[in-house]
Amino acid sequence: MTDMEDTQAEPVRLVPWSEGDFWLLRRTNSPEMTGHLGGPESEEKLADRHRRYLELPAGRMYRVVSAADGATVGSIGYWAREWRGEAVWETGWAILPEFQGRGLAAQAARVLVDAVRRADGGRPALHAYPSVDHAASNGACRRAGFTLLGEVGFEYPKGNRITSNDWYVDLRRPAPTGGRRAE
Repeated sequence: MTDMEDTQAEPVRLVPWSEGDFWLLRRTNSPEMTGHLGGPESEEKLADRHRRYLELPAGRMYRVVSAADGATVGSIGYWAREWRGEAVWETGWAILPEFQGRGLAAQAARVLVDAVRRADGGRPALHAYPSVDHAASNGACRRAGFTLLGEVGFEYPKGNRITSNDWYVDLRRPAPTGGRRAE
């Protein structure tokens, strides 16, 4: 997808994660969706993840919803982490296979950046760490206005070493004009 096509992507809304959203975790837990993250999780781990999403002490998870027809197209969120001695936000997303290739991840990331800026959690940056081999997520970072800092090594999940790109948005800089808003 080109940048020009991305600007024509349908708008999205972010809906706060709720108890009834466990089905979405199950949908995104396929080998196709988790190949860059070490593979699918057990039902027990999914239930734990769902609880964590509902009880995030800092940050928030969302369902990504098409503004055009109300269809749930995926998930996105942000959470607190320490990175290189600094308190920052981390983000991650998953767009369901039938909605991929439409620029929805980049649209959702832009809406999320605006939401994080408005939440004013006192953290200076929002980072995303897609695998270097995950072209779609790296492209979404670029199209969403993140800046590439370089490659980093992670263990995620425990026992699975991956090389990721470190993308970030400086939250101290003003949002570009024409920004999108979460609801």
